[in-house]
Amino acid sequence: MMRKLEGHMRGTFANARINLVPRPKQKDSAEVYINDEFIGVVFEDEDGDGSFMFEMAILAEDLP
Repeated sequence: MMRKLEGHMRGTFANARINLVPRPKQKDSAEVYINDEFIGVVFEDEDGDGSFMFEMAILAEDLP
């Protein structure tokens, strides 16, 4: 399922460098990277219908 989700995110954000990396202690989520930069986490939605949530924090220090 993660490869399908990764493909969807790559297409949606028009960025082939997006990679999903499974979290070792969590089976319902994966870390999202662009190249080697961590950008967020994608979680399997709790309702069990196969939906996912993408969470990305934007720090004040990263804004111009």
